[in-house]
Amino acid sequence: MATQLDMFETEITPAKPGKNKIVNVASVPQRSPFRYPGGKTWLIPTVRQWLKQDGRAVSTLVEPFAGGGIVSLTAAFENLANQVIMAELDPEIAAVWQTIISDDNQWLAERILQFELNIDNVNAAINMEDKQTRDHAFSTVLKNRIYHGGIIAKGSGPLKNGENGKGIASRWYAKTLFDRITAIQQVRGKITFNQEDAFDVLTQYRDREDFYFFIDPPYTKAGKRLYTFFDIDHARLFEYVSLLRGKFMLTYDDTPEIRGLADRFGLPYKIIPMKTTHHLEKNEILVSDNLDW
Repeated sequence: MATQLDMFETEITPAKPGKNKIVNVASVPQRSPFRYPGGKTWLIPTVRQWLKQDGRAVSTLVEPFAGGGIVSLTAAFENLANQVIMAELDPEIAAVWQTIISDDNQWLAERILQFELNIDNVNAAINMEDKQTRDHAFSTVLKNRIYHGGIIAKGSGPLKNGENGKGIASRWYAKTLFDRITAIQQVRGKITFNQEDAFDVLTQYRDREDFYFFIDPPYTKAGKRLYTFFDIDHARLFEYVSLLRGKFMLTYDDTPEIRGLADRFGLPYKIIPMKTTHHLEKNEILVSDNLDW
């Protein structure tokens, strides 16, 4: 069984009799600077297997809903793909990736490391006027780290009590963030990022038989609460995916609607059990062009 634990949690949950061994997320290299709701760290062992199905590094991996980017980063760092194309429509998330793969990478890392975390400095950074892209990137990372659950969508806000009464400092791991961001400099030559609509990305590369597509859209149930750009046409997405000539992996929450769409477009799927950060068991659906890998 797979598990989705918090980004910095190190607990190893024992496997239950008769079930697959639970993935210890602490054993998966943490590459992303984001605490991303709906992140796919728990799925990385499965993604590796999927990317290796042809016995060689794939030419290009496309991630049209990049979000926290753990799949793209894993593919780049572990040489599972020669090139990675990331796309994200949310301008705040986009600013982070644009900055990280630019010459402002070091500036962002140093800004985080040197930042004196207190509520006055936080408010000044978030409410700063005339921001450049790198300033937007910093304020986004800041909100992602000090807001409830890493949620930066409208309606979220700073932690009050946090862990052990630490409040907004509960998840502000400045040195860890510095290390992750600077490490990405090693592979940024493999990464292309565009602030772009996922449907346009899928259309652009639809006929590329040599491309792999990892597609992790806002889910039908939790998307509205977690993301700014949550409102997508799920039936349209399944239609676009069904037209891809390359290999793809599409992940979703397990609902009758999603199962029905997979059946409607003739796409094979399997159910993946996982655990939430609150240790509640749930199922997700993994849709692919084939399940032989």
